[in-house]
Amino acid sequence: MLTRTSLPDQVFHRLVSDVLAGRYAAGERLPTQRALAAELGVNMASVREGVKRLEQLGLVEVRHGDAMRVLDWRLHGGPDVLVHLIAHAGALDKEMARAVMEARRLLLAESARLAAARRSDEQAALLASLAEQVGAAEDREAAQHLDFAFFAVLIQAAGNVVFLLIMNSIRALYLENLERFRPLVSAADPYGDAARAVGERDGDAAAEIVGRLAAAQEARLLDALA
Repeated sequence: MLTRTSLPDQVFHRLVSDVLAGRYAAGERLPTQRALAAELGVNMASVREGVKRLEQLGLVEVRHGDAMRVLDWRLHGGPDVLVHLIAHAGALDKEMARAVMEARRLLLAESARLAAARRSDEQAALLASLAEQVGAAEDREAAQHLDFAFFAVLIQAAGNVVFLLIMNSIRALYLENLERFRPLVSAADPYGDAARAVGERDGDAAAEIVGRLAAAQEARLLDALA
């Protein structure tokens, strides 16, 4: 039975957890909304809202007059599913974290290459300023926010809307789990070198430096999860 606070959110997170954990297999029918309401001890409106959000994530298919069927998230899910795959049960999933960090490293390196060619003078100056601020951050949480801002500007400078949307999809995951991602950021990382390479329009150097920086962050996070 669920508590009576934020019922639609609680129903949604419970159903997401059940689907992604394999309680309901792909192609299987979910219980009726009435049965779910009874099982969870909530009203029908909360269940309908939770199911609607599941449908928007591509986790279930709802057809009028037919049962709700679970979809294979690997085939139908988008980047927003990552938020629920990587962080659940109060911890980060190590294998999903490995996959996400690998993709992040490749995306950031290529973003740096593109940013070196496409950045504006304002973006180059902002990257340089943020690089300095990361090194001078008063505490680790402040450094994490600056790290995220640095890479957000880098991706904006790359001028690729798909990269930007991917970044947007993980923003909430990162900011809501700062403590779990704390090993990621180190003031010793070469933010300044990366900013200079982008500013000098040296795409190969920018990609190499950012790739190396992201790889170091990846290694620290995975070591902490070991």
